[in-house]
Amino acid sequence: MTPAIETAGLTRDFDGFRALDDLHLCVERGRFFGFLGPNGAGKSTTIKLLTGLLAPTSGRMRLLGVDMANSAHALDVKRRVGVVPENLALFDNLTGWEYLTFVGRMYELEPAVLKQRREELLELMNLAHETKKLTLEYSHGMKKKLALAAVLLPNPELLFFDEPFEGVDAVAAAMLREPLRRVVEQGATVFLTSHVLEIVEKLCTDVAILAHGKLVLQGTMEALKGSGTLEQRFLEVVGEKGAPAHTLSWLQSGSAGT
Repeated sequence: MTPAIETAGLTRDFDGFRALDDLHLCVERGRFFGFLGPNGAGKSTTIKLLTGLLAPTSGRMRLLGVDMANSAHALDVKRRVGVVPENLALFDNLTGWEYLTFVGRMYELEPAVLKQRREELLELMNLAHETKKLTLEYSHGMKKKLALAAVLLPNPELLFFDEPFEGVDAVAAAMLREPLRRVVEQGATVFLTSHVLEIVEKLCTDVAILAHGKLVLQGTMEALKGSGTLEQRFLEVVGEKGAPAHTLSWLQSGSAGT
């Protein structure tokens, strides 16, 4: 079976700045893939390239075995892909029920299928009682849950999540994690970026680490972290080696309260 994601020499420049540099990546199907890196490493740029929101400066990419440079087939692939971007793009003046209805019709789901999945997702995300509330009035956590419901609705083969746990509390994070586990168990592929390394360590089967636009490490979770933790390995790879241990002058020993 062809991999879910393949890139070769994938590069993106912005006005002379190289945000992504010669990315060679392979993500097998049915894997929970964590794509990590510090701020500005190129993670969101990579997702935008893979999902067609940006065009590469150079290089190639294939999703679900299809060359995304082939516009005749790229649209068909996008019907099999779901995306939750870092900056959520919901329609403020729709209720959650209306938003899921819109998404289901965009994916041309049969009415009966749409009805069943919409009701189950709203119940799962604890949004079923918010029937009249506009998404404009949703809390940040509620918006994250609605975005996850929308991406699960058409049952895609490949899902992209850019910082899905950012700004959500522990209860909402736990609620978001469980459906992601289930879709991978059913054979889908999840591509996830997150700064919450504890969650990545619990969820992901495979990890890649990006720094300054370059891929610096890729492997299974167990092989990558070894006998330590993911956070320790991450800091080893992307930490500032040899940097002095700075401290604030007023936090020196004996300076507190002065």
